[in-house]
Amino acid sequence: MPKVNQKALADKLGISRATVSRCFTNHAGINADTRAKVFQLAAKMGYTHLESRSPSVKKAKKANHFNVLICSDTEEYFRGEDKSPGEQLLAGVSEYAQNHDIRVDVDFIPPETTELSDPAFTKIKSLRSRKDRGVLLIYPFADSIVKDLALKFPLVSLVDQLEHQSIDCVDVDHYSGISMAINHLIDLGHTRIGFYTRDYAISASWSFRRYSAFIEKMARQKLKVRQDDILGIHPRTFRDVTDSIAKAADRTKDGVTAWVCAADHQAYDLIDGLDQHGLKVPGDVSITGFDGIRRNDNKSSLTTIEIPFRAIGMTGAERLATRIRKRFGGRQHVYVTGKLNQGSSVAVPRS
Repeated sequence: MPKVNQKALADKLGISRATVSRCFTNHAGINADTRAKVFQLAAKMGYTHLESRSPSVKKAKKANHFNVLICSDTEEYFRGEDKSPGEQLLAGVSEYAQNHDIRVDVDFIPPETTELSDPAFTKIKSLRSRKDRGVLLIYPFADSIVKDLALKFPLVSLVDQLEHQSIDCVDVDHYSGISMAINHLIDLGHTRIGFYTRDYAISASWSFRRYSAFIEKMARQKLKVRQDDILGIHPRTFRDVTDSIAKAADRTKDGVTAWVCAADHQAYDLIDGLDQHGLKVPGDVSITGFDGIRRNDNKSSLTTIEIPFRAIGMTGAERLATRIRKRFGGRQHVYVTGKLNQGSSVAVPRS
């Protein structure tokens, strides 16, 4: 197996070894996007940057240290879009860290991991020290992992609000986003609007928050919500995506003119699935998503809520730096507003 070093990272990314080296030393000339790509690839390939053992007068004062943990299989994480949400979050973290001379280590944790004693954690040497160190969590982790980490480190969760009294969270404003999507549908004349999501192995709290926002917004607009038009929330969950799409097709034929999806990947699957049932988007039914993720094909664009991932990453890093300095300060949840991107998946309702 080839040795994993900075040259291997540079060759893989098509950049110079000097650029890779400067990414790990917070060089001011390297932009945050490049640093994010290097950090991600280093985590994927198992490269660990070792600081020089030579004493440095300039670095007599030890900088804070961030461990970024991403709960995802590397194949799944790197499989998708041109720029994944995780990469954008990491770019924001990187930009803050660079400006404040903070070292960043990035590691992937498989979703099935449930204990800190798992090799996925024990191999991370930088987590053995608690001094001047905090942890940023990207994507949902098992509750047991979160509870154990909270006993050891200041924690901040990005884009996933964890119900733990020791954890801060920086997230998108779910209600504001869902509200913008529904307002757009109402302006076009939609009144029978359904909600579509999925049941995930690790509880997707973002999905529940967007569902709650949907119910609240529909109530504020005095629009009736039929229980059969809510898909993917208990007790109307399904064994697989195919079954949920078949049910969405039935409800569309029954009168639903628009679906609000809890995430873009759900919306894309729904568009493709409804097409197989003979239903066209937006001719027969309108669909909105949530995330702002571009699709890598030439199909129609999705009307969605774009999440400011980079801003969330920067704000989360700033909050973690504060938590490191004030270990037992009060918990905070910070919400950042997204924006509505109008695509071609929404139109006036069919007659």
